[in-house]
Order: sequence, then structure tokens, then C-alpha cells
Amino acid sequence: MRALRRTTAALAATATAAVAVLTGCSAGGDGDGSPEQRVRGITLPAWSTGDYDRSEARSYLRQIAGTGARWVVFTPTWYQDGTRRSTMHPTEETANDAGVRRIVGLAHAAGLKVMLKPHVDLVNGDDRAGIRPADKDAWFTAYEHFITHYARLAGELDVEQFAVGTELAGTSGDRRRWRAVIAAVRDTYDGTLTYAANYDEYAAIRFWTSLDLIGIDAYWPLADSATTDPARLAEGWRPIVTELAAFAERQDRKILFTEAGYVSQHGTAAEPYSWTVSERAGADEQAAAYEALLTAFDDESWWAGVCWWMWDDWPDSGETERRLAYTPHGKPAEQVLRSWWRE
Repeated sequence: MRALRRTTAALAATATAAVAVLTGCSAGGDGDGSPEQRVRGITLPAWSTGDYDRSEARSYLRQIAGTGARWVVFTPTWYQDGTRRSTMHPTEETANDAGVRRIVGLAHAAGLKVMLKPHVDLVNGDDRAGIRPADKDAWFTAYEHFITHYARLAGELDVEQFAVGTELAGTSGDRRRWRAVIAAVRDTYDGTLTYAANYDEYAAIRFWTSLDLIGIDAYWPLADSATTDPARLAEGWRPIVTELAAFAERQDRKILFTEAGYVSQHGTAAEPYSWTVSERAGADEQAAAYEALLTAFDDESWWAGVCWWMWDDWPDSGETERRLAYTPHGKPAEQVLRSWWRE
């Protein structure tokens, strides 16, 4: 998911522009492509240092498990000061390691498997795909330090799956350097590895064979106007299913949707990647989009499943009003998940 800038001014600007115009899959477990083994995941992101330490964590994880999910995704995030800079660093919005340890333990206790999916975002809230460091060697050295820190933590906590990167299209064309990063991660962590490529990035990546799964953040637009008809949206998926089936065969890898999601706003299927499609609620449209995705891919043996973006924001941290946000919790989309996942 492209970052939502964590300031009121930026949110207002994004909303104005928008109006103007989502775990398992492991080679050794869930994710073998059969319906009973696919990833059924939901992301619980962190927006501040202490989010994963909060008292709500237990109830959130119970709620996630209650949908029938088998997996949960956590996203500790470091920040970069500009697209051309060569380093990234923790901030007050970075989940602390103690919190990551705690919430992974709580997830396992709740019967959920875990994917750790560290993010690098820009301090100003711009799209991380725009990161194009002036000094590539220095950036990749810094990135390797960042990602192996979390790979080491994932290994210590018996995390079942790990993402080596997310939506870094400005660097992901560098096969040699990314393969070196992946090798460093494998020296530290022995679980299943993926990379979370944006839907318009994945085909250009040349290091999939160094990973266990192809990861795609599946924010394809499915319609040019608002609809509550799952069949219409499933038709929108048809050419994408064909494209992905051929890609999975060429790469000899299954495809996991490391993210997929829809805000509960009018017109969400036209811009699934946007937090601010409309100021009008559209919970039925969100539910239709959930239904369409699950229907479109249910018969595809190469599809490893989906990690939905996202469960509830932490109290007082959300910048999108809950009735309009990505969460399916308490909305018709949650019932869609339950009908598919609690068979």
C-alpha cells in the first residue's frame, strides 16, 4: 500500500486530488495453491512506536482470527528523508522491536501464522516507488542493514514468512544488488521469502527466481464507475487472471497477493490504491470487490492466496474516517470473508 502521509495538510491535498480525478503461503505449509492451503491473511499495520504494545492488540488478533484468517501481516516501517537520499532510519512512527516481539507472540498464541513485511516510506508521505537514490551502493548497503535487522528478528521469533521489500519500483530493476540483499537475508532467516511488488511493477522484476513466491500488491482498477455487482468486477479480473497465470508459469512460482484491499467508499473498485476515492460511503461496493477477487481466483492452482489491507487502525491514529477506511471490520466485507474462510 502506498503510504498515506501522516499529516492533516497532506491528507487534505490527497483527498482533493483524488476527488478531482491486501497471508500464508509458505513453501512448506499454507500456500500450495489448493483452496484449503491458501493464504488467508489480513494486515495489521503500525503507525507509531508503541502500536504493537497497545492493549487493543489481543482483541484485534482475536477479531482477525474470527474471520477465518490463518495469517496476519505486520509492517514495521523505517523512513527516508528524500527520494535521492541513501539512508533510512526509524522514527516515532516505527514500531519498536519489543512491540514486534510482543505482537508476533500474541499472533502465534491466537493460532495465526505471521508474515513480517518491513516497509520503507518517505518522511513527506510521497510514494515509496519514487525512491531513486543518487548513490545506489550506499542505499543498498543501508537497505541491507535495515532488512537483515528484521530478518534476524523474524528468525528469532519463528515467523513463518518474510518480505524482503515492498513496492520499491525505483530500485527493484537492479537485479544484481537485490539478489545480494536476498542472499544476505537467507544467511539470517530460513523461512519462506517473497517481495511485495506493486501491480504495475511485478513484470519488470528479474529476481523472482531468487525468492520462493511472487508477491503482488493487487490494486488493479477493475471498473471505470461505481458498482455493487461482484460479477461485473469479476469480469474486470478476467484478463488479469490470464496474464498472471502465464507469468506464474514462466517464473515457475506461485503468486501471493501480499496486499489487496478496497476502501468502503463510492467508486472504490476504480481506484483500489487510493485512501480517498470519495467522501461518500460505499460499504456494499467494498463487499462486492472482496467477493469478486475471491471468486475470480478461487479455481487458480497457481494462486497462493491474499493478505488483505487492512484491519482496524489503532485508536486515535487513523486519518481516514472508519466508515470510509480500508478495514472490513463490522462491514459487509467482513461477512464476505467469513462466508469464504469459515467453511
